[in-house]
Amino acid sequence: MLLQAYTHVKVGLGHARSLIHDRFVQVMHSETGATAAEYALLVSLIAIAIILGATHLGNSINTRLDDTATKVGPAAS
Repeated sequence: MLLQAYTHVKVGLGHARSLIHDRFVQVMHSETGATAAEYALLVSLIAIAIILGATHLGNSINTRLDDTATKVGPAAS
C-alpha cells in the first residue's frame, strides 16, 4: 500500500513536471510577445506622425488666419 501511494505520487509529480516543462517550452518559442511589441512600436510611430502633422497643420492655419486678419484690418466701430 505504501509502495502504491509512493508510485502514485511519483507519477503525478512527473506528469506535473512534464506539463510545466511543455508550457515553458511553448512560451519560450512563442512569437506572440514579439509581434505585440512590433505592433506597439508601429502604433506609437504612427501616433507621433499624426501629432506632428496635426501640430504643423494647426500652426499653418493659424499663420494664414493671422495674415488674413492683418490684411483685413481692424473692424470698424
